[in-house]
Amino acid sequence: MRKRVSRALLGSAILSLATLGLPVVASAGPTAQTASSERAVTDIIPAPVEAKADAKADFWLSPATVIKAGTGAKQVADYLRGQLKPATGYRLPVLSHSFGLPAISLELGHADARVGKEGYTLKVAKNGVTLKANTADGLFLGVQSLRQLLPSAIDAKTVQHRLWTVAGGSVLDYPRFGYRGAMLDVARHFFNPDQVKTYIDQIAQYKINTLHLHLSDDQGWRIEIKSWPRLTSFGGQTAVGGGKGGFYTQEQYTDLVKYAASRHITVIPEIDMPGHTNAAQSSYAELNCDKKAVPVRTDTEVGYSSLCINDPVTYRFVDDVFRELAALTPGKYIHIGGDEAHATKPEDYLTFENKVQPIAAKYGKYISGWDEIAKAKPAATAIPQFWDTVNDKPEVAAAAARGNKILFSPANKAYLDMKYTDSSPLGQDWAGLVEVKDAYDWDPATYLKGVTESQVAGVEAPIWTETLVTNDDLEYMAFPRLPGHAEIGWSPKATHNWDTYRLRLAKQAPRWGVQGIDFYRSPQVDWK
Repeated sequence: MRKRVSRALLGSAILSLATLGLPVVASAGPTAQTASSERAVTDIIPAPVEAKADAKADFWLSPATVIKAGTGAKQVADYLRGQLKPATGYRLPVLSHSFGLPAISLELGHADARVGKEGYTLKVAKNGVTLKANTADGLFLGVQSLRQLLPSAIDAKTVQHRLWTVAGGSVLDYPRFGYRGAMLDVARHFFNPDQVKTYIDQIAQYKINTLHLHLSDDQGWRIEIKSWPRLTSFGGQTAVGGGKGGFYTQEQYTDLVKYAASRHITVIPEIDMPGHTNAAQSSYAELNCDKKAVPVRTDTEVGYSSLCINDPVTYRFVDDVFRELAALTPGKYIHIGGDEAHATKPEDYLTFENKVQPIAAKYGKYISGWDEIAKAKPAATAIPQFWDTVNDKPEVAAAAARGNKILFSPANKAYLDMKYTDSSPLGQDWAGLVEVKDAYDWDPATYLKGVTESQVAGVEAPIWTETLVTNDDLEYMAFPRLPGHAEIGWSPKATHNWDTYRLRLAKQAPRWGVQGIDFYRSPQVDWK
């Protein structure tokens, strides 16, 4: 049986090679086509722990190439085939054995002990590519590095008649921090499921493993809650500036969660409370202390709304929302917001937080929240998300001392909606202007007084959408800054160097061009 399969594949490969007018070679590639200086294992973003380039070890991807998937590796192998097949036009069958054909081999288990749960080793040689990891997550993340070793044309959606070489060398890689996130605000302006999936694909290629969806705010409620249907039928119809709103049905949200999981990304949903609640309070009068529905808001002011802290209806509402959302969300965390609750008295804020956190636990979820939740001394499993622009915040340092891991999103570094310069056509500037170098030159382990490396959960790059409406808008603000945040979260501190990073970043531009990513060509980077 093996011989019959092998001959059939070889016959097909030879026919394909002849059709293209290429030499019939099953192992080493043509000597005239080696990986250019634009593609080397030392250019990968995020930077690997160790990378050794070997220009003499380039692997030629040909019509005879197969993808060998070890036990448990088929999902990642199918994903890889889906990434490579459109541009190459090759069959690239996923097989459990290579049958002597040139192969990209994905192997689970028996990886270097240092790689842990998300790391991998990658070896590119003339006779094949071998990717090893201890988990499917590690394989998937290794595939993202492998993709960067091919010409940028590999991301084309139509067949490109050319030679394909994978840059030779070896990589040992694993993350610095376990949480590497991106946040998408779909409340200020709504982004439909296909738009969100596009963003998921874009962030996945830089080893982002968490998507935080900001699902509710003053201007719109974006997730169907069957026990409170008016949240979406009324509260979901608005957006900043009075534009068209929208919301996800529970089926659409479930599909988004599954799609993210296929890219090895965990979704964390956010319901912002007790402030940022005008959309809910305009939908249901009973959520207001005076039992009168408030008018809808489509402006960008903050800090004026608050749930009624001492009313039992508030906690029935929270319970219902968490119950339905938890049932749709396999991840461990629900984000409870908690920021800018200026209309809530400090003592009421603490009361609310102390009542809400156990409700999440009731449905099997831990909580995360903006760093204000640290004031309520949450359980050690809670993750306060630091978003301020200061370098000293005692309540956050105190939470770290109590055992809480801190997620870093300083607005003057990590907020992707901040303008690059005064002349940026999109974005805001309340946290400052954030050029590409500004976004890259910081370290979460030293950023905040009293919080050390072992107390850092990771980093997250939020993108707020008061001024952003389309995917092109998202792309322009996220790229090229998001890859830098991904590198801060993934790569060893020792690799962090702006002068070398900007050179690697420039080499991503042709890839973004093929992918159709509308990025900002910062003058700080030589894109040539």
